[in-house]
Amino acid sequence: MRPIKLATTAIFGGFILLAPCLAQAQEVRGEIEQIIKDYLAAHPDEVGEIVKTYLIKHPAAVGEILVEVLKHRATLDTNVKTGTERGSAISSNAETLFSSPHQVTLGNPHGDATLVEFFDYNCGYCKRALPDMLTLIKNDPKLKIVLKEFPILGPGSNDAARVAIAVRMQDANGQKYLAFHQELLGGPGQAGKEKALAAAKDQGLDMPRIEHDMDSDEAGATLDEDLKLAGALGITGTPGYVIGKNVVLGAVGIASLKGDIDATRAPAAN
Repeated sequence: MRPIKLATTAIFGGFILLAPCLAQAQEVRGEIEQIIKDYLAAHPDEVGEIVKTYLIKHPAAVGEILVEVLKHRATLDTNVKTGTERGSAISSNAETLFSSPHQVTLGNPHGDATLVEFFDYNCGYCKRALPDMLTLIKNDPKLKIVLKEFPILGPGSNDAARVAIAVRMQDANGQKYLAFHQELLGGPGQAGKEKALAAAKDQGLDMPRIEHDMDSDEAGATLDEDLKLAGALGITGTPGYVIGKNVVLGAVGIASLKGDIDATRAPAAN
């Protein structure tokens, strides 16, 4: 990538970071990012010259943008939920969090420990964390795993999530959903409606019903519920996990996840 294009991306990226980071705003931010990406792709030279001219005339501009970004992030940090607040939110939302009729349940539905994962099909860290979840399913027969659709990375993520919900609506035991999930999340490139439908078709599902169900009230209710849950728990990125009374943010790796799961099974200290 040429230096001018890098500068352009950095400047526009700064403005995006200034946007609110609440879960409800993520889809709008994704649309803005896509518009910027499309414009840069279609007019690289034009935009590059504009940025080059502006930076020559105003060399302090980038520094000012970065200062504002840091100020904004500092403000966001003051709104981060504490462990006690998250624990309280988990308790007050336990039924919806662990036993919602809208969720996908894998592993042992009656397990003695539960891992809840909020994910986005276009999240690189979620892709990296996929083998961790699959290993846990394979090696821990007493673990219940709950998947929550959390499409925060733009319209493609939202479309993929709606297809995934439609897959879940056809698959009571979760086996076809898991195969679909592995194909879409584990595959290369950006996920969207087309790739999600192709992954659903590969599982032998009723495709006319999939296309109908992805725009159903059930799909909308599922996404609304997951967004509200994430907001209550202070989860603004993916992957985000709930294990016991704790929220775990990021692709922390299987050793960390297993440690937290085992901790929920440990007998209370006297």
